[in-house]
Amino acid sequence: MTTIEHWIDGALTSAGSTRTAPVHDPATGRRQAEVLLAEPSDVDTAVAVAGKAFESWSNSSLTQRTRVLFAFRELLVRNEDELARLVSSEHGKVVDDARGEIVRGREVVEYACGIADALKGGFSDQVSRDVDVHSFRQPLGVVAGITPFNFPVMVPSWMHPIAIATGNTFVLKPSERDPSASNFVARLYAEAGLPDGVFNVVHGDKVAVDAILDHPGIAAVSFVGSTPIAKYVHERATAAGKRVQALGGAKNHAVVLPDADLEFAANHLTAAAFGSAGQRCMAISIGVAVGDAADGLVEVLERKAREVKVGPGADPASDMGPVVTQAARERVLAAVDSAAAQGATVVVDGRSLTVEGHEDGFFVGPSLLDKLTTEMDAYREEIFGPVLGIVRVDTVDEAIALINANPYGNGTAIFTGSGEAARRFQREVKVGMIGVNVPIPVPMSYYSFGGWKDSLIGDSPIHGPEGVRFYTRAKVVTTRWPHTEAGFNFPTSS
Repeated sequence: MTTIEHWIDGALTSAGSTRTAPVHDPATGRRQAEVLLAEPSDVDTAVAVAGKAFESWSNSSLTQRTRVLFAFRELLVRNEDELARLVSSEHGKVVDDARGEIVRGREVVEYACGIADALKGGFSDQVSRDVDVHSFRQPLGVVAGITPFNFPVMVPSWMHPIAIATGNTFVLKPSERDPSASNFVARLYAEAGLPDGVFNVVHGDKVAVDAILDHPGIAAVSFVGSTPIAKYVHERATAAGKRVQALGGAKNHAVVLPDADLEFAANHLTAAAFGSAGQRCMAISIGVAVGDAADGLVEVLERKAREVKVGPGADPASDMGPVVTQAARERVLAAVDSAAAQGATVVVDGRSLTVEGHEDGFFVGPSLLDKLTTEMDAYREEIFGPVLGIVRVDTVDEAIALINANPYGNGTAIFTGSGEAARRFQREVKVGMIGVNVPIPVPMSYYSFGGWKDSLIGDSPIHGPEGVRFYTRAKVVTTRWPHTEAGFNFPTSS
């Protein structure tokens, strides 16, 4: 049995870990490896190493840092296929989907390659007689990231490239469900010339998380995960005096107006709901059908949901792979059971799906639920699986009110041919990221990612300009250089 170790100070190590957790192949259900679970002493070791590395890395030139990041970016391109297959083997998503997350993560690396522009300070001349003022930003120190299973490459890449480019050192605690991608990335950083200790990986569970949140040597923590855990991370880490980025869960709606192209909308809703088996914080889990759009939309969605090919992630014919664990599968099944019991119409039922030759895999098929209401559990809860619910409303005003009443505010979309309706929608919905005829509006790396309400705890979005601000702090310097004259006369008291 392969044991997945930590990456500390430029090398694999078991450190002081004795506990392990299983790593499964979701397509077969079989245990394929075990991962070490860090003790607080292991976190201490990683932080001490990162703290030592910070002394020199923070004083490195911007040219040196960006040279490493350019090399790292090229290595991500060169090793994309191998990394995607590694992600697929532990997460379950299809290889093409894994490639997609690598590409989106690489975009943040590319933004970090141009970090010099984002770090330019300001200068004001002659603010008072012979007085000038200038500002610049400096790194914080050792920073940490705690990341979820659903994007083992992309989500950590929202954090570490910008943190490292701005002069910090980094400790990553990835999900123990699919840990190997983080070690792979660490090896690429080393090959790119990143000094030992600047990027470290500590695998673990809540023990490691709490050690990170409490550690006095860590200046800031970035987290992506469920809302209850985001609240916990934010409260505990801020109490320990740290900066915190804490991104929580979501219940994303896509509104379809009667003037929308239903084939176009259904194509995108199908991909947004069932891609990566629905295990995305930006997945569309609720379609809001307005007025006459409802019957036609459900008809097209039913056809497209039945066409989704479910199979192992490594099979090029698969559109959708398994969910990540048996517990995740059971949660999805329970959500569909609950919706049926509470009165929703199960148009497409994925509960009974089996994949030949992979009967023990964590597979569940796409499910389409019609006539969902806001009181039903399948509407209120974040299922995090391949379930698309349709809520029917009469007007766009009702659709906007529905979205605004939801406690989450991560992403939303509208499908329409009306510029007026789209403009009103984007101004009135209380959501952080909005798509117009775009179902998953994840912004490009030079914008920041972050929702509203229970989808973002605190006020620190991730990557882009907000990421630079988060990983640095400003200094403002006021200077005066008075004119002095050298004299040859004997000094006197005057």
